[in-house]
Amino acid sequence: MQRLYDFLRRHPTGVDSFWAVVLLGMGAMFVAGKGLKGSEVLGAFVTIPALCLVVALRRRAPEAMLLLAIVAGAVQLAMNFRINTADLAMLVIVYTVAAVGARWASRLALVGGLAAPALANIRWPDDYSTGWQNLVAAFFLTVPFVLAWVLGDSLRTRRAYYAQLEERAARLEKEREAQSKVAVAAERARIARELHDVVAHNVSVMVVQADGAAYVLDTAPDQAKQALETISGTGRQALAEMRRLLGVLRTGEPGDGGGEYVPQPDVGQLDDLIEQVRGAGLTVDFRVEGSPRPLPSGVELTAYRIVQEALTNTRKHGGPDVGATVRLTYGEAELDLLVEDDGRGAQQELYEAGGADGLGHGLIGMRERVGMVGGRLDAGPRPGGGFRISAVLPLKTAS
Repeated sequence: MQRLYDFLRRHPTGVDSFWAVVLLGMGAMFVAGKGLKGSEVLGAFVTIPALCLVVALRRRAPEAMLLLAIVAGAVQLAMNFRINTADLAMLVIVYTVAAVGARWASRLALVGGLAAPALANIRWPDDYSTGWQNLVAAFFLTVPFVLAWVLGDSLRTRRAYYAQLEERAARLEKEREAQSKVAVAAERARIARELHDVVAHNVSVMVVQADGAAYVLDTAPDQAKQALETISGTGRQALAEMRRLLGVLRTGEPGDGGGEYVPQPDVGQLDDLIEQVRGAGLTVDFRVEGSPRPLPSGVELTAYRIVQEALTNTRKHGGPDVGATVRLTYGEAELDLLVEDDGRGAQQELYEAGGADGLGHGLIGMRERVGMVGGRLDAGPRPGGGFRISAVLPLKTAS
């Protein structure tokens, strides 16, 4: 049964043609039973096939079939061919045009449906009825045409509503895909910043210590050993942070270790960072002002990474015998961060471009981090030499 239903849906014109043949047969029986004479016979041979054609092609060309039905009705009136079974095609085309036809055709079908019963009643009045009875009869003949038009127009409205829902669902799906792509890009940018901060800082420390160890290896073995221990510790720290970042990407994989990854660094670990930098040969004056208190995790990570990146750039571009100052000030509604050095510094364009690699992870990465927490960043050369980075990070009550 379902196969038959699917077949009929795939061949609507065939179904309409079948009913057109049935209607033609009914019209032929009507003609044979009435014994028509004169112009009535010509009217029957013109209007009945035309109305059957209207039924057969109503879905292929609804507007054209409506006009053909109007012409057939006019011929029927002119040839004095009375109302017959083939006139059912007029109800069918009114419904079809209201459902799928153009708006002008739908309005024309409604006007035609309202006018047809009245015209028929005027052309073929009932001799045994009064004028009021004929008027009531015309009214009741109008009702089927109005119902056909209302049903068709309701179907049109429902189809338009479903089409709107489908369009909205498709648009929402595209928006979700776009949001997913934006989220993936943002996450990739965040991980890229983290990787840069981890690799640039720790590898820089390891290179400095390795150079120092090679220089004093023969003359001061103890200092060389200490430098190698620093390299080892820095490498382990870098690996730990790399595992944490990989843990973000591998969440849910079997055997990924789950909670083995270290948490994100915060301002509480700045002391360890400063000691590590000092161990690499950079003189750093570190001070905390105000009352330390818990901060939002985003502010904690941003402050740590800014200090880490600034000290890494100082070590790269500050020149020999450079010194740095780090100030962390807790305010009522914001955290002030100041990192400056007294070295020769580098051109600001080099910082903006992300260092010598030119990959855009220098001040650009800092500005992105500060912007994510709604803060402000000022950076540039100091008068008299050196470089200065100042950040203001707004605070919210940490939960």
